[in-house]
Amino acid sequence: MSDPLRPRASLRTAVVWEVLKDALERRAVAAGREDLDVLDTGGGTGNFAVPVARLGHRVTVVDPSPNALFALERRAAEAGVADRVRAVQGDAGGLFDVVDRGGYDAVLCHGVLEYVDDPAEGLRNVVAALRPAGTLSLLAAGLGGAVLARALAGHFNEARQALTDPSGRWGEGDPVPRRFTAEQLSGLVTDAGLHVGAVHGVRVFADLVPGVLVDTEPGAMEALLKLEAAAAEQPAFHSVATQLHVLAERG
Repeated sequence: MSDPLRPRASLRTAVVWEVLKDALERRAVAAGREDLDVLDTGGGTGNFAVPVARLGHRVTVVDPSPNALFALERRAAEAGVADRVRAVQGDAGGLFDVVDRGGYDAVLCHGVLEYVDDPAEGLRNVVAALRPAGTLSLLAAGLGGAVLARALAGHFNEARQALTDPSGRWGEGDPVPRRFTAEQLSGLVTDAGLHVGAVHGVRVFADLVPGVLVDTEPGAMEALLKLEAAAAEQPAFHSVATQLHVLAERG
């Protein structure tokens, strides 16, 4: 149907996409409108923005990279939704230099909190863009998934370093500045004044299964997708997920 559901990409996005799609549908019903105003902070090339626009919503994407925004505009045009996607250069810290406060029914904050200097402040900015009763979709790197991945690769010292480091980093060569536990993310969301509706573990198994198995074994892709969906809501698997997704609402 859309970009998040391409075979390979779906392993990384399917769980979040299904949760997000249902949340947008509920928000539209509650608002009494078929089309919502959606803000995608750090939305890059439109992995979620374009499919959201294809649902009929208006999406504003704020991203610091002009190259990513150029690719977004091309992608939106190819999908026939250029009139519903607006690309704006900016970042979470200066969000209200480029968008209005309280102007959005839903805000996507995917892959942003790992990179901002102050995650709490960055999240407060994002939340301030929501209308009353608005919905937040928050996706960030999970600590446990990184620890497990380093250990399974035989890098035991790096795994222990990530486990004990305040930012969840396994060393100087780690490309991710910060990782979170489910409790930390939920705490940030609550402190920002939102009610946590659901927490999902994302890519619990997908990053650990050999790609050749998924690509060549008949039915493996579909079975793995179903396994990811089944494990996503189980708290026991949050601690080993590569990413964590929090769905929350403004009261």
